[in-house]
Amino acid sequence: MAALVRWFWIPEWQIAPGRVSRQYLIAFPASNLVVGPDGVELSGPSTRRSHRDLSGTGWAVGALLRPAAVPAFTAAPAELKDTAQPVDLPDLQKWVTEAMTGPADRHRLAVDAFADWLAGVVPAPSPEALLANAMAELIDADPAVLRVEDVAARLHVSTRTVQRLARRYVGLPPLTMIRRRRLQEAAQQLRDDPGTSLAELAAQLGYADQAHLSSDFSTILGLTPSAYRSAVTPES
Repeated sequence: MAALVRWFWIPEWQIAPGRVSRQYLIAFPASNLVVGPDGVELSGPSTRRSHRDLSGTGWAVGALLRPAAVPAFTAAPAELKDTAQPVDLPDLQKWVTEAMTGPADRHRLAVDAFADWLAGVVPAPSPEALLANAMAELIDADPAVLRVEDVAARLHVSTRTVQRLARRYVGLPPLTMIRRRRLQEAAQQLRDDPGTSLAELAAQLGYADQAHLSSDFSTILGLTPSAYRSAVTPES
């Protein structure tokens, strides 16, 4: 599964009758294949904050797909940007549901069932697909990567190749992927060190100035860096 799935995730909930719990989501710029009691959906790459309203009792088992796995489920991931569509995968839904309604080790069984299904239906990744994985891993892990040209140089390919890989295997421009990672770094630093100067943080992450950082932060997270810092800083 290492070349196909970054990780599996399993939420479960039990909400009191008549109540709704709104869960805000800031997903990775990647696709997820998600199994629930009522079916399977393919969720496309996210560029902004969204939410799900949970009620009653339920569960989901999701796989955060690596780029190499995406073409097995859609030829145009960009069309799924910030949305999801149902997919007809009855065997996957059946196997995972049986596991989730079973014994105490249902999470392990559900992941095993999901992984076994993927191994049986997704072809071995091509060299190009593995290159797309390497592109995504580089963007996500290396804070020194601030431009598309940086990605191309590290992978020893052209910028056009990087753009093509991102379009086919992710569904977002590579610069959008870089911007999302920079925002994740900004949010993490504001949580870890609330006294961080926003101007210095913007410069560190390659933004032209603090205003550009604030604009990106507000667009994706729905609040300014200052408001986010206040929200996550414990009161003394």
